[in-house]
Amino acid sequence: MTMENLLKIAFGELGTEEFAGDGNNPEVLKYAKESGITGVTTDEVAWCSTFVNWVATKAGLQKSGKANARSWLNVGTRVTIPEPGDVVVFWRESPQSWKGHVAFFLGYSIDKKRVYCLGGNQGNRVSVSAYRVDTVLSFQRLTPSKNVVIPEPELRRGNAGQAVVALQDALKLLSINVGTSDGDFGEKTEKGVKELQTRKPNLAINGIYNAETRDLLESLLQA
Repeated sequence: MTMENLLKIAFGELGTEEFAGDGNNPEVLKYAKESGITGVTTDEVAWCSTFVNWVATKAGLQKSGKANARSWLNVGTRVTIPEPGDVVVFWRESPQSWKGHVAFFLGYSIDKKRVYCLGGNQGNRVSVSAYRVDTVLSFQRLTPSKNVVIPEPELRRGNAGQAVVALQDALKLLSINVGTSDGDFGEKTEKGVKELQTRKPNLAINGIYNAETRDLLESLLQA
């Protein structure tokens, strides 16, 4: 699964940190070089966005291609119900400032006042940190750098496989919560298809992904 792969790549970098003094950690500089961000010659510059770009590149997902955190506000699809692996963009100093921070969402604290995320340049290293919920600007869901796959019908409860994964990923781009993209067309996916079907008048709301439902999904994604 794409998100699982993304998190595996990101977690594999835990502990990578800046070198103290005049030296530069080549691993930090690697994030910029391998994701195509130019002008980064020292690990002293803010590199949170560079790290997210590198992970997204390795996972085959969309990237901003820029070193500033707020560039991620224009990448992917904005979602209101984030899942682990979604990009989270924070403001720094003020919501109107150009400054920010970007990382990968992991979850909320029990009291819902903090967001736990995995990111670079957090305490000068790749780490898991918590930030205040009220500093979140947006949650962005990335899609593969290639075109989104819209599976052919017909799919229904009980089906399984890569076509179901593609359907689940496509539904989540419309902020329809179907849980993890596990390739199992179960209750959550059926409920998600029904929610999709409510978005077109006179379409049968039966939870079956058929030709009409596919046409609706494609038109909404194109919009």
